[in-house]
Amino acid sequence: MPHSQTSAPRDSLLGVRLARGASPWLLPTVATAALSLARARKSGRWAAAAVPTTALAAGMLWFFRDPEREIAQGRVISPADGVVQSIMPWKDGRTRVAIFMSPLNVHVNRAPLAGTVTSVEHIPGGFVPAFNKESENNERVVWHFDTELGDIEMVQIAGAVARRIVPYVPAGTKVEQGERIGLIRFGSRVDIYLPEGVEVAVEVGQATTAGVTRIDRD
Repeated sequence: MPHSQTSAPRDSLLGVRLARGASPWLLPTVATAALSLARARKSGRWAAAAVPTTALAAGMLWFFRDPEREIAQGRVISPADGVVQSIMPWKDGRTRVAIFMSPLNVHVNRAPLAGTVTSVEHIPGGFVPAFNKESENNERVVWHFDTELGDIEMVQIAGAVARRIVPYVPAGTKVEQGERIGLIRFGSRVDIYLPEGVEVAVEVGQATTAGVTRIDRD
């Protein structure tokens, strides 16, 4: 049966469930907006500042939202909210499914299968837009999971705006399918490599929802 996936405690503000790791960016923005609004009644300068700061704070709240999900059934489910950017066969027989995440998407990533995290490797790199082919050389975190399908590789790729990837769990951790495992701040991309013989169920241009959209077909 589908289940609601919870995880370690997260940040929260104004009743909105927020992604872990949001506070360093969000709290100063909200504090500035609150100060601007408080002083806006007495100062035209603060009133002028209140509009953009409040809009920015609202945007940050939207970006860092982390809604609960009813985790779908299926062997492999999407690790990211976004749109399928490409589906490419790999030389070793695997198939790479690349999911582009715009700033409007939820940026908390989830485990595509249940299993054990065997490695979490940070690889320094550039910050070209995530939809660019050269983004494969961007700052990224490479995950490997030991699952019922064998080794599953997932890569979180930082984009032109995203300058920080925040893993939630270390190597050696057992995770449930759909469990929150990390955050990419701002626009970015997530690639998942399906083992040889696993048929892809999504297509280029299709929207995906982390923990909900099934990636493979029986």
